[in-house]
Amino acid sequence: MSSQSLDDAVALTKKFTSKPSNEELLKLYGLYKQATEGDNETDRPGGFDFTAAAKYNAWMNFKGTSQDEAEKQYSELVNELAKKYI
Repeated sequence: MSSQSLDDAVALTKKFTSKPSNEELLKLYGLYKQATEGDNETDRPGGFDFTAAAKYNAWMNFKGTSQDEAEKQYSELVNELAKKYI
């Protein structure tokens, strides 16, 4: 379930003319997942899947954050990044 403001923020990321840093991308990912799904209840990826582990950790950083608050933070971050990447 997503709101119009979340949809608008996602649309804005598609207008970025260059790619944000990995740290910024992981923060966006974590906030998006928290906003759309809530707390991460999945098992931690094992082995050598470093990308999946990084995404898992990014999402876990926002555990306990309400979906509304995560959506607000996501929109604010996208707007901040838009100044740099559009």
